[in-house]
Amino acid sequence: MNTLRLMQKRDRLVEQVKDHLNFLAGSISSKGLKYEAYNLTTKVEGVTKTRHIPKDLLPVVKRMTLRHKKLKKLLKELEQTNWLLIREGEQLRYYGTK
Repeated sequence: MNTLRLMQKRDRLVEQVKDHLNFLAGSISSKGLKYEAYNLTTKVEGVTKTRHIPKDLLPVVKRMTLRHKKLKKLLKELEQTNWLLIREGEQLRYYGTK
């Protein structure tokens, strides 16, 4: 892939990453009680933390956890594209905010 196409791909990926910054990390589980109740479970400094999800916020939390999964994939693809660009001699330190 030529450098121009890689830079275009990188620009596209950067924009997609920006679109996925409202996210929540973790997994959703039900409490298994007689009534509907859900938790968001995540790791914080190596310790598992569980947060209650109010029933009316469940769709929002699901959407935000899906964004986190997509964001991880986008970042992996961006990392691979950046690697190909620096192998081609691109000076990425001048490309972006810092």
